[in-house]
Amino acid sequence: MNSAHRLPAMDNLRALAMLGGVFFHAALAHSPLMHRLWPTADAGQSAIVDMLAWFLHGFRMPVFFLVAGYFSAHLLARHGMSGLFRQRGARVLLPLLVFLPLASLAMQELTLLAVANSAQPSPILLWVREHLNGGGALPLFNGWMHLWFLFYLLVFTLCAWIVVTLGLTRIGDRLATMSPAALALLIPIMLTPALAAAGVPWPAPAGFLPTLWAMVYFGTYFALGACLFRHADLIERLRSATSLLLAGGLLAYALSMPWRGGSVPESALAHGALLLLEAASGCWMTLWCLLAANHWLGARRRVLRWLADASYWTYLIHLPVLFGIQYRLMDVALPWPTKWLLATTLTLGFCLVSYQWLVRDTALGRLLDGRLFVTRTRALQEGAA
Repeated sequence: MNSAHRLPAMDNLRALAMLGGVFFHAALAHSPLMHRLWPTADAGQSAIVDMLAWFLHGFRMPVFFLVAGYFSAHLLARHGMSGLFRQRGARVLLPLLVFLPLASLAMQELTLLAVANSAQPSPILLWVREHLNGGGALPLFNGWMHLWFLFYLLVFTLCAWIVVTLGLTRIGDRLATMSPAALALLIPIMLTPALAAAGVPWPAPAGFLPTLWAMVYFGTYFALGACLFRHADLIERLRSATSLLLAGGLLAYALSMPWRGGSVPESALAHGALLLLEAASGCWMTLWCLLAANHWLGARRRVLRWLADASYWTYLIHLPVLFGIQYRLMDVALPWPTKWLLATTLTLGFCLVSYQWLVRDTALGRLLDGRLFVTRTRALQEGAA
């Protein structure tokens, strides 16, 4: 989109969600819950990390999909279904096909180096070392990695075509007429069965085939975003509940804390309560983020616009960069907060500087921030005229 048609609040909210991925993935190295599962798991761990990281995890990706649904409806209204497919092909499918093999190869090489050289390897690295010593091999592709959001965005774009073709948008139109309180209560109830299949905290659905729980869970947020575009008054009606959504999201997460830790609660009632609290916390914090962005991030500021442009590049390359840094930090004797701060700062610094110096003024930069799509769309429109 060109500057005349950009949506600053949504652009900036999407950018913060993308940049938040660096903080979240860096924190997993110090998460007790992920210690045996995360390749860069560090000896320095803290329960504080789990408390904060999984709170962010609960609404960061839902924000992604809500904003994606909003932008999809926006593109559909301006350019039609063919324009939506062209934009998603250029800005989603092409980067996915290009960056997945590059990121996979980089992660494989970095992991092999860490296996060979780390003096204090993580449990996963120890397992890989034993696997390789036994004659095994490290696969190049292991799902969509951190790019799974792009895959599901493509899937939901196809779903949007089916919904529009079959005239099913009227279902969302009816939901949009509900009171904000009823909608805020209904959505967590709708999401709870999906979380029952996924678990708490939900894992990244990074496999090559879409999973049903992720289709339902994230598809609901995608559909909600599209509904919010079609019914702008709904955002205004939700605005009066801004403080309640924040308080409710924080309270629901706090109430779920006693049941967290990676194990399923013993009783079915406690398990159901945990799932509902997780769904409610994620939903209410997602809606609060939307309202907060409309209130505080709606102005057109050059710095925010630059960060919004740089965030996509950061999202695409940050995980191999972060892993390369954290693999080296494993053997460094520093407190975990210092390591986390170093990892996030160096990763963000590398991503943002490389975007400005190597990417922004290139065809790749114009593709990632949407300028290339605008240019081609104008050419098509002028040709048709």
